[in-house]
Amino acid sequence: MRKIIAVVLLAGVVVQSSAQSGTNSPYSQYGLGALASQATGFNRGMNGLAYGFHERNQVNYMNPASYASVDSLSFIFDAGVGLHLTNYEENGHKVNAKNANLEYIVASFRAFKHLGVSFGVLPYSNVGYNFSNTKNINAFNNPSSPNATFSNIYSGNGGLHQVYLGAGWSPFKGFAFGANASYLWGSLNRNVINTYSDTYVNTLSKEYASQVKSYKIDFGVQYTQKLDRKNKLTLGLTYSLGHKLNSDSKCSVVSKNSQTGVSDTTSYILADAFELPNAYGVGMMWNHDNRLKIGVDYQLQKWAKIKYPQLDVNGTTMNYRLVGGQFKDLHKLTLGGDYCKGERYRGFFDRMHYRAGISYASPYLKINGKDGPRELSASLGVGIPIVNAYNNRSILNISAEWVNRSATGFVKENMFRINVGLTFNERWFAKFKVE
Repeated sequence: MRKIIAVVLLAGVVVQSSAQSGTNSPYSQYGLGALASQATGFNRGMNGLAYGFHERNQVNYMNPASYASVDSLSFIFDAGVGLHLTNYEENGHKVNAKNANLEYIVASFRAFKHLGVSFGVLPYSNVGYNFSNTKNINAFNNPSSPNATFSNIYSGNGGLHQVYLGAGWSPFKGFAFGANASYLWGSLNRNVINTYSDTYVNTLSKEYASQVKSYKIDFGVQYTQKLDRKNKLTLGLTYSLGHKLNSDSKCSVVSKNSQTGVSDTTSYILADAFELPNAYGVGMMWNHDNRLKIGVDYQLQKWAKIKYPQLDVNGTTMNYRLVGGQFKDLHKLTLGGDYCKGERYRGFFDRMHYRAGISYASPYLKINGKDGPRELSASLGVGIPIVNAYNNRSILNISAEWVNRSATGFVKENMFRINVGLTFNERWFAKFKVE
């Protein structure tokens, strides 16, 4: 019990750490922010492949039915960190950025026969950007200041995080189902400042601020069919409940005279402004002799019908309202696999896991009426066994991932991401016999 309490306290530290944004992407200004990976250490080596996987010594949050396969003698603790190096390119201009943050912390153990439990903290989305553009004001419309310019400065921070408790149960051999119940919280802060070199023109600021405190529910099912003595096939299904987040969005429009310092603020509040989409996942995993595991996942997130707050300006009239047509349904396809000669072998390299994966995700954002970026990604990873006098069951998961986001006429992103996760596996529940 004391160890479980220690894990919960450590999770609190992660909650504080995860408050820092894990992105610099300008695309995080849209929707709920840049959607974060829900994968843990071993999944990331396969580029997030998860729906058909059920490992006795790893935590697979993406399908809660997998908790039923957790080793009955172990307490599994998994924490991961990430380093992101990203290049942004637009109209021949390039900028580099880097981020490093604690990605997740999860744990799992067998509570009763055929019933596994998991809990932890993960990100849902990240908001973090700061960029600007400057243009000349038409001299014909402003003859008194022919060289006057105006600048738009865009910035934002925040994101959504989730702490969850889940369980998976196998009522009969080969079949398992489970669920995750999460508390979802965070802030979404975005600012747009219009400034002018002409001091006689007021500076206009638009500040958007929202606090989210809601829930998230995920369900999962897995069925494993034995094909022959060495081959098995697992089908995995998941569903995430879409619903309103019961969160208000506040928009403050501030007009300030730079000479007099006098400002005027108009505020708008939009009730129940944000929503999670219904999401569906299906995956298959082929297991050959517990050595080679190859799988494919398909995910559908139903964003198309979701509305999002927008400030409409028509002359001197402003209207803050929910507007549709800003999203598309997201389709994602992932292919990956894991190879390990066998943990029963003594050789160090024979016990290592070798992983790889590729993914494609369709655009789900609509930006100025055009499709936003699609995403291509690929990863390589290894699972390194930790063998010493005290523990020979833990694994160090290291993966390298390349992610490309691009769309015609918009910013192109190339990200190189290093993920390091430590899966600590301790025998807590073994019974010892004294002779």
